[in-house]
Amino acid sequence: MVGVRRRDELVSARKAAGLTQEQLAEVMRVDRSTVIRWEAGDYAPQPYQWPKLAKVLGRSAEELRELIGVRPAAGTPLLRSALEPAFSWLDREVGWSPGTTRERVEARVPTGRRVRMPVGRSHLSDALAGYYGDPPAGHSMYQVRCAGVEAQTSILTRPEWTELACPLTFQTDRLALVPEVERPRRGIEENAAVRRLVEAAADDVRIADVPIYRLSAIATRQDAVVGKVGLVPFVEYALSVDLLERELIDSLATGTHLRPGDAPLRDKYLPDFAAVLDLDRRLCAGGVLALTAIARPADPHRGGPDYLLLVQERSGRVLNATGRLAVIPKAFHRPLADHRADARIGTTLRRELEKELFGRTDVDNTAGAQRAADPMHPSRLSAPMRWLTAPGRMRLECTGFGFNLVSGNYEFASLVVIEDEEFWPRFGGDVEANWEAAGLRQYSTLDGDLITELIGDETWSSEGLFAFLQGLRRLAEIDGDRVRVPAVELGC
Repeated sequence: MVGVRRRDELVSARKAAGLTQEQLAEVMRVDRSTVIRWEAGDYAPQPYQWPKLAKVLGRSAEELRELIGVRPAAGTPLLRSALEPAFSWLDREVGWSPGTTRERVEARVPTGRRVRMPVGRSHLSDALAGYYGDPPAGHSMYQVRCAGVEAQTSILTRPEWTELACPLTFQTDRLALVPEVERPRRGIEENAAVRRLVEAAADDVRIADVPIYRLSAIATRQDAVVGKVGLVPFVEYALSVDLLERELIDSLATGTHLRPGDAPLRDKYLPDFAAVLDLDRRLCAGGVLALTAIARPADPHRGGPDYLLLVQERSGRVLNATGRLAVIPKAFHRPLADHRADARIGTTLRRELEKELFGRTDVDNTAGAQRAADPMHPSRLSAPMRWLTAPGRMRLECTGFGFNLVSGNYEFASLVVIEDEEFWPRFGGDVEANWEAAGLRQYSTLDGDLITELIGDETWSSEGLFAFLQGLRRLAEIDGDRVRVPAVELGC
């Protein structure tokens, strides 16, 4: 339970450790404002942060309990590792005795973080093109040209998937949860899984044992998205197909050409285009991500009315697209409270707006047990989201679909348009990215030169650029007077 008074003892412990608020925030990888709120008693650190906070402050589990005023349930160890669910899952999956994974990880955790050399988006795309060859008939890799700037991605798509303008309503947003009698499994490469957990422990990355949606069928048309999904544990995805990205980056860092037979994990999980498209027989997890565009009135310094576009720099603590540019919100498609109702794309978008932009930590079930029966109940919405639910203030659309060859993920590119110009003056100060972002950038749709330069940035994740460009194209169709950006041409 969060304390109701200032935590003076926590302040003293920080100072005794020789840390300023800024230094503690940097070590814990949070904003200084978060540390201020901890010390003021407004919020308590999340459970996954407790082990690291105790270590940084040089305090025992019992001492930390007193400092932050949190009472764990009877019989629950206070400083339980944030990776404990993943340890237990891997023990069960490969048939090890309980505690084996933890012991193997603890024996190998380095004293410092491993730093991977950055690999540009085009380099990744070229490597994957070399591995897979030409796409099957009717498919292509998503590429664009904008004012002489060319950009390529690792997104496999089709023409009908890039011409979506599907409002995310009850009638058109029709992903449905179906029971799976027998779910496809290809086994876990235990040594690779342990290495991933070692990295996660060193980098303070979350790998939660929560369900996510697996895509088993997809059929789209311009005005509707229809498909079927099942449920799989997120940890199974994280310790299997998600390892493909690290294998790819490590291969390129050593100068190795990616070829069939030279990438054991890719050869096992995603060896060819047939495997990519065979949704019935593979674990195809994925995400919903959206370009957020906020209408603003004319301004004497900026010029005429425009849209404010938001772009995030992904933090080092996320599993996906670490350190890369992406749109915001960006999330794995997963249920929160109602497995069937939450299968709709728009449900994930609304939840992520609350979490990633409006500060709702209680809609993040990767951080601890969920206590509210309906975290997205209208009475619990943040003030900005409650305001946006009024008719005519916000539109949600799906603008594209594709498969990211980096790990085979499905990607629903979307667009969030806040159409009421009153939003930004009223709630702009409430917009603040959460722990998943290392920074938040803003761009005006009147600044065509800056946006064109942004399109060519090699630090974009492929799925992030895909959603950004698809959203930008659709935004120009909705209100071209506010969008002074050169036309985005597909298939350069």
